[in-house]
Amino acid sequence: MTIVSSKLLFSLYSFLLFIIIIVSQAQGQPNFLRNYCINNNGNYTANSTYQNNLNTLLSNLTSNTQINYGFYNFSYGQNTDKVNAIGLCRGDVKPDLCRSCLNDSRVLLTKLCPTQKEAISWYDNCMLRYSNRSIFGIMDTSFSYYKWNNRNVTDVAQFNQVLGNLMRKLNEIAASGDSRRKFATANATLNFETIYGLVQCTPDLSGQDCNDCLERAISETPSFFYNKIGGRVLKLSCNIRYEIYSFYGPTTVIDQDETSPPEEEKSKSSHTIATVVPTVVVVAAAGLLIFICICLRKRKAKINLQDIKEDENNDIEITASLLFNFETLRVATSNFSEDNKLGHGGFGVVYQGILAGGQVIAVKRLSTNSGQGDIEFKNEVLLVAKLQHRNLVRLLGFCLEGRERLLVYEYVPNKSLDYFIFDPINKERLDWERRYKIIGGIARGLLYLHQDSQLRIIHRDLKASNILLDEKLNPKISDFGIARLLLVDQTQVNTNKIVGTYGYMAPEYAMFGEFSVKSDVFSFGVLVLEIISGQKACCVLHGQSQEDLLSFAWRNWREGTITNIIDPSLSNGSRNEIMRCIHIALLCVQENLVERPIMATVVVMLSSYSIFLSVPLEPASIVGGRTRSLRVRDMQSEGESINHASISDPYPR
Repeated sequence: MTIVSSKLLFSLYSFLLFIIIIVSQAQGQPNFLRNYCINNNGNYTANSTYQNNLNTLLSNLTSNTQINYGFYNFSYGQNTDKVNAIGLCRGDVKPDLCRSCLNDSRVLLTKLCPTQKEAISWYDNCMLRYSNRSIFGIMDTSFSYYKWNNRNVTDVAQFNQVLGNLMRKLNEIAASGDSRRKFATANATLNFETIYGLVQCTPDLSGQDCNDCLERAISETPSFFYNKIGGRVLKLSCNIRYEIYSFYGPTTVIDQDETSPPEEEKSKSSHTIATVVPTVVVVAAAGLLIFICICLRKRKAKINLQDIKEDENNDIEITASLLFNFETLRVATSNFSEDNKLGHGGFGVVYQGILAGGQVIAVKRLSTNSGQGDIEFKNEVLLVAKLQHRNLVRLLGFCLEGRERLLVYEYVPNKSLDYFIFDPINKERLDWERRYKIIGGIARGLLYLHQDSQLRIIHRDLKASNILLDEKLNPKISDFGIARLLLVDQTQVNTNKIVGTYGYMAPEYAMFGEFSVKSDVFSFGVLVLEIISGQKACCVLHGQSQEDLLSFAWRNWREGTITNIIDPSLSNGSRNEIMRCIHIALLCVQENLVERPIMATVVVMLSSYSIFLSVPLEPASIVGGRTRSLRVRDMQSEGESINHASISDPYPR
């Protein structure tokens, strides 16, 4: 009996120990900084082929290679059940800690997102992402997470200047990295304080895409961390962080001879998961396959003149006057010289050029690495070539030669509106009379797009940087890369891909993907408030606090202190006109699109005092109503303590 009891007790003890281990693995993972369970791409059912493929892929993700630089991307499965996964560790994280972080991620992420085919998570040390769609080598900034330290800096202007220089330097270093790592850290001294910075991209991105992703993240820091001593931006394809204390270690060393795992390891891996194929150049034997994939991708992305001619919605007659020779544009821009660079957008660089006859032009050279660039190119050719209005930038032609895609516009010499209204010196050049004319010109340009042209076009990205000013400071709406064409009898369209600029998006578009002419009306209202106040939509500073422009304008309207909204440089402007424009702007940004006027009514309101203006309702607030349900952007405040403990809950962007 004693022997039997001992065996029984030992068996019971072993069973309990097994249960404890299983439970600890399932529940003992540390919490993520943030994770998203993405519903847009569908769900899977329990014990389905997709779930089995996902589990197989994730369980072998880090054990399939000896690569020690912290980047893993693999696929498993076929057709609709194929799973793609990316694991990325911070460049200073050692291999064993990297694998541990990713293993923790796979356990917790599949638990938190038990049915979604696409999900992403971030820890301090690593990021894990999987999807049923292609995610390799594609810059994706559709999801972002923001976190900051609540402590304020002492000298905001000087701090931001030093920080900006540091982050741009790190961007350049990281973007120049190879297919194994795109990561950089450094620090900069400010008086008696040191600022530490870190930037990183998934190394399967091209250098240009990495640069663009980091530039976008860096450009967002003034909006959210304007006067904060620390902050981070986490995106699907890149991330940045800065603090006034050292938060990273030495970057792990990459063996220059390390190009593939040992033969023994590759053989071992093939028994574990035979169809897993790396998609970056890490296994020499896969080089040919990768080359073929790249060629196929380029072939798929390539756009040619016949595509434009055969587009079912196209009624442009492609004539010689619209087509430019690449060599002509290369000579006109002095071989696309940096000295001729006018600006750099998400899809390419804009250069000033001079044709042989002396005509000054602006040439947008789309990035050859951007798949979206083809869509933007075709969109602008098909839409803008049909539009002729004094308040729209005129497309002179385009060029298609090999992989080169260029758009040629009329040259607008006075840069964009944001260059003036947000600059303390340049804004003095825009008195109220000029600003009033700019508001009216933008309104007439939008009216033409919505109603008076042969098409009905929704711009979808109306903002100060997309309003160019000619030599007489007349406004011209530009950048139709994400504009959408509506049929004559259409009033609203839905989309699963929400694009545009934070702060200008109408609530129904940002939350549900529903856009209409009223979406542009909302953006116009935000833009008018920016023109009048000289403040950006995302942040109005008053004393030591800040709030979004719509909340600020509404609060002062309600409290009868509307003069607080007006830019002090407009002291000599007509108060009646300014007040009326504020009133019209508040009508345009009402949360319910039914309450917003159409642009035809707005134009009449601006030009006639005989039109009665209704009382506006509370606008959609950046922090309030319109973003409470947003699922694509998150922000979080970070406490002052050195262990980064959060002191407030995240709320949607």
